[in-house]
Amino acid sequence: MTVKREEALRAHRQRFGDSGQVFAAPARVNLIGEHTDYTGGLVMPMAIDFQTMAVVSSREDGRAMFYSANYEEEVSFEIAGLGRTPDGRWSDYPAGVLWCLGEAGIKVGGFSMSLSGDVPAGAGLSSSASLEVATAMALLYRAGAAMPLEELATLCRRAENEYVGAKSGIMDQFASAGAVEHRAMLLDCRSLEYELLPLPDEVRVVICNSMVRHAHTTGEYGDRRDEVEAGQAVIRERRGLQLLRDATLDDLNACRSEMSAASFARCRHIITENRRVHEAREALLAGDMVRFGGLMVEAHVSFRDDFAASCAEIDDLVEIAMKQTDCFGARITGGGFGGCTVNIVRADGTKGFVEAVRREYAANTGIEAECFVCTASDGAVALAEKGRAR
Repeated sequence: MTVKREEALRAHRQRFGDSGQVFAAPARVNLIGEHTDYTGGLVMPMAIDFQTMAVVSSREDGRAMFYSANYEEEVSFEIAGLGRTPDGRWSDYPAGVLWCLGEAGIKVGGFSMSLSGDVPAGAGLSSSASLEVATAMALLYRAGAAMPLEELATLCRRAENEYVGAKSGIMDQFASAGAVEHRAMLLDCRSLEYELLPLPDEVRVVICNSMVRHAHTTGEYGDRRDEVEAGQAVIRERRGLQLLRDATLDDLNACRSEMSAASFARCRHIITENRRVHEAREALLAGDMVRFGGLMVEAHVSFRDDFAASCAEIDDLVEIAMKQTDCFGARITGGGFGGCTVNIVRADGTKGFVEAVRREYAANTGIEAECFVCTASDGAVALAEKGRAR
């Protein structure tokens, strides 16, 4: 990563004629706990070794200048004139962070920022949160300010919700900012309390990209969120529970006649998913990867059938994975409608697993899947504290 950091610094200096400070924020994969975060539930993400890097240097003209190496595009505007005016481009994410900092009373002087990264976009690995968190770390440095982890993650989530217009929860930003290497994170999305859980040395996390892209700002993702909120509102009115996090299947069944069939199914997924996350924690603590893998498969079936947010290609990847003797479990990860699967595989069988999945998926779909063997990585806060992001 040192080489990438030096490359980012050199590219920034060549473009803007000034040395900068570099900050990095990783992508994340969610092992289990999907669409539970925005209803105050439980999730189990880990940061992975894909990153967004933000290099920042000062300007004296009061302007914000963002350059994306990935898009090869520059966007510039007066900081004082920034309103909540997204334009539907990549720049909405860093601009949204800047807007949220202003709303929080943190004044950022003029700056130039170079952004680059290797997080696959639209793959369910949270490229947007990685971009937001890296930007926030850089702009806080520019402002001479600091934020605790919980406030940093919440601010970046607000940028995505209120500025970009994506109805995401807190998990992505929290994991990107606060994860710790060699650990999975059990995050309570209501209290923001978290527990770091061990990942056994004898397994590897393999991410398989279906190459079917999704977007959270439009379409079916937003529909599912609306269906969840409609069901949650019925439970709140009928059962006096503020969040699905507190509801049981008995609570849901008691309200079934008052909500649409779609809302009922979506809420059933979330209620049962929270239970699965609890059970997955116990499985990890016991080192029981057979049980953990079984919970992942149960989670995928629920996501596919009750949440109705999988797709044929993803289902094919899961089916292929579970035919492999070295795979404990597989499921969709991310918001749905494409993206990636996450797989728990015996370490000594990883190479054969990847080869078999790629071969069979290509034969079935004509698509070449990208597969990545990942390690649990530090989040942006730990990277900065350890001096690897500066």
